[in-house]
Amino acid sequence: MSTLAPTSPFSLTQYGRATSRDDDPASDSGAFEPAPTEGPLRDRFGRIANDLRLSITDRCNFRCSYCLSPDAQFLPSESRLSTQEIIQLGRTFARLGVERLRITGGEPTLHPDLCEIISELSPLYGDVSMTTNGSRLTEATAKAWKAAGLKRITISIDSVDPARFRAVSRSNLDPAVVIDGIRAAIGAGLGPVKVNAVLLVGVNDEDAPALAELARALAIEIRFIEFMPLDADGSWNTTRVVSSAKTIERISDVFPLIAEGRDRPDRTAVRFRFADGSAGSVGTIAPVSDPFCGECSRIRVTPDGFLRPCLLANSEWPIRHLLKGRGSDEAIEAAIREAIWNKDRGGALRMGPMEGRTMSAIGG
Repeated sequence: MSTLAPTSPFSLTQYGRATSRDDDPASDSGAFEPAPTEGPLRDRFGRIANDLRLSITDRCNFRCSYCLSPDAQFLPSESRLSTQEIIQLGRTFARLGVERLRITGGEPTLHPDLCEIISELSPLYGDVSMTTNGSRLTEATAKAWKAAGLKRITISIDSVDPARFRAVSRSNLDPAVVIDGIRAAIGAGLGPVKVNAVLLVGVNDEDAPALAELARALAIEIRFIEFMPLDADGSWNTTRVVSSAKTIERISDVFPLIAEGRDRPDRTAVRFRFADGSAGSVGTIAPVSDPFCGECSRIRVTPDGFLRPCLLANSEWPIRHLLKGRGSDEAIEAAIREAIWNKDRGGALRMGPMEGRTMSAIGG
């Protein structure tokens, strides 16, 4: 009997459970086959999942227009994974051979037990990183996270212009606070520090050169991620997407770039260096214009305890019920293996708003 099955039927609510749809061209017949019981976490197409994105909260103090609605309602605390459940899952994935851990949210720095989570899990992974909006990143917090075992940090900043930054983040924060946080992360040794930005047509699409200039000034990598259909407003469409090619064209008009490609086959970002030899670099992540599903090595855990093998597929696999004393370690491991085994082939973005989950509810 199957250890685990995706939830069905899906409910089209903010935190609804979505299964692969019958009209989904990326789904394959024969899904939900028995999974291997040993060896690496492999799916049916030969990809190995060794990169865990563990979302520890859906809460966020920003309401970024590509992620959350201004009146977003978050999960009640009892519906989110507890600190001990988060740690238990992290330990289980490490036993199964996962090498890299990224702590995400929502905004993970809002979690009251963040340092405990980092300190418990950091000895188990070769690489432990975190993604944050930088609003709570100071010299003191950066040093505390580093001392707990965090190795790297990625910070989001969508504009260096105060008005456009606030328009995208729908916050009152000045981008100078985030830039100071980037400097604090560098000073604490949380590197290589990377910065993520999402450009939206008609909002901040002219900001690519200014963000590239920030990368040059701070000797960091700025990565431009194409706008994906994971916004709470449901307003995503291709006309709002700034393609990676357009971004590189705009930057190159000011700072000529030389393509270097991907560091590893399973890396999402294509890297570019500055032709004049300046420090820093530019990366592009293009899930809309140039999907990279064939080399995907990621598995996500949502803050309410669902496994999400593919970010842009409507399939989730429940696991929290096994963490509440009702499943052995073997049962939890078997559940993880089965979810990954039945991961979508991918290869094409669903050209329309996703149903049910926003990025904050899934985890970055």
